[in-house]
Amino acid sequence: MLAEAFEPCLVDVFQEKSLYKKRSVAISRILPIILGIMISLPRLSVAVAFLAISTFQVGAADGPRVVETDDTIVIQFGGNTAVTYHKALVPPPDGVDPIYTRSGFIHPVRSPSGEAVTGIHPDDHYHHLGLWHAWVKAKVDGHDVDFWNLKEKTGAVRFARTLSLLQGSDVAGFTVEQEHVLYPGDPNKESVMLREQLTVEARLVDGAYEIDYDTVQENVSQWSLEMPAYRYGGTIAYRAPHHWDKTNSDYLSSEWKTRIDGHTTRSRWIAMWGQRASEEGYDTLTILCHDENHDAPQRMRVWPPTSNNGAIFFNYVPAQEFDFEIKPGQVSTMRYRLVVEEERPNPYAIDQRWRRYTQ
Repeated sequence: MLAEAFEPCLVDVFQEKSLYKKRSVAISRILPIILGIMISLPRLSVAVAFLAISTFQVGAADGPRVVETDDTIVIQFGGNTAVTYHKALVPPPDGVDPIYTRSGFIHPVRSPSGEAVTGIHPDDHYHHLGLWHAWVKAKVDGHDVDFWNLKEKTGAVRFARTLSLLQGSDVAGFTVEQEHVLYPGDPNKESVMLREQLTVEARLVDGAYEIDYDTVQENVSQWSLEMPAYRYGGTIAYRAPHHWDKTNSDYLSSEWKTRIDGHTTRSRWIAMWGQRASEEGYDTLTILCHDENHDAPQRMRVWPPTSNNGAIFFNYVPAQEFDFEIKPGQVSTMRYRLVVEEERPNPYAIDQRWRRYTQ
């Protein structure tokens, strides 16, 4: 009798992992029913009722979590670590120039399948770091500065400190401070050019991870940071797993462009998908570009199939067509949202997510 009384809510709780998001089942409505039954039941049944209550609470608490250590900040959904942000310096592979050591990036990003959808330190570009960003080919006080290409030794981006952690019933995230540094390691010239707040927040929405990636960059120096128009560089960049190539992966933009014709075109979103390494099936990472970003819808850096056997690299470029500048004391804000799912891209569903994101 007791089992029959609880069966409707318990079936929903155990069968729907994201119940607290997708349905309006509230504990405040369930508890009075349970307590009323408990009053008229023998002691053993009361114990079972308490067990049912505690089980529901565990299920409801099994939402996203943010966990910080000395080296990383991670966002977890159940047993899946969806996002790993690196606070500590991460060296390149053995035998590679240590100049490629860097902090302040995300890898891996994992899809709900548990498969990694980012790659790091590929042989063709050791400075590619999963999900990261930096300005390239910039000018400061008449000098060439490059925060992207670390081998130039004129600039770098690094983690500075954690500002806050976010923990909610359906969202987890963090805000960190990053520094865009001129001439890192040079005791006579090193200085902070940009002080940046990077906020990352993740949710599980309709079976996919939605990960907000927001940058707020303030020029704290005495010089302007000038970005002459260039084909890549900016506030979000992505490198796919190393096994994704022209035989098992592709791009698809909101304008239906692919790796064949996507480079330099504008888009509201770009989906990149590839075959899993561990099992059959595909995962997709989509980047939505907010319509309030500078020069939105922004132009794209997309690799053609002839580049590195069709490896997937992507960059929304705020200064691809026109010059861009951040003056002393000026603040530049850019917003993006990642959608990570365990299937090939559905352009119509992605359009709906983009509209919901920008409305």
